[in-house]
Amino acid sequence: MTTATLAPSSTLLIRPATESDYPHIARITVDSYLHAGHFETPDHEYLQFVQQVAARHAVSEILVAERDGVVIGSVTLVREGTEYADIALDGELEFRMLVVDPAVQRSGAGRALLGAVIARAREIEDVHTVSLTTGGHWAAARALYEAEGFVHASERDWYVPNTEIVLVVYTLTL
Repeated sequence: MTTATLAPSSTLLIRPATESDYPHIARITVDSYLHAGHFETPDHEYLQFVQQVAARHAVSEILVAERDGVVIGSVTLVREGTEYADIALDGELEFRMLVVDPAVQRSGAGRALLGAVIARAREIEDVHTVSLTTGGHWAAARALYEAEGFVHASERDWYVPNTEIVLVVYTLTL
């Protein structure tokens, strides 16, 4: 009888982003949106916007998921009234651009980032709710949020300006 040697399991670390992470965050964000079919070309205006990681990090918190020393995902945390907030109300921590490298999606990194967002929200004294916007037809993302207890706040749904693209809002009361 032989015994198989198993490689040590990979460790997933969720941590604050650093400047050296910016190129990885930008690439993963674009790759994720393109892979999911949310945009047809990397030249889309929104994809140009999300690649401005340094500007975003200057006014918001960004967390990354790192596995075996490689950044594989990220998420941006924003507060009401800040430049990157779309829907945050008083007392809410909004998160945006939760993305995982398409090469490792369904590995638990997205769920871990979501857990870190919720944990961070609980650390902030005046936050009582976590909120987010996602695409109306993004079934996998919506299923993850619902599995973690988020509720669709349909009265807050909105359209991307000058389009027919509906964005849906989810909230989680802490």
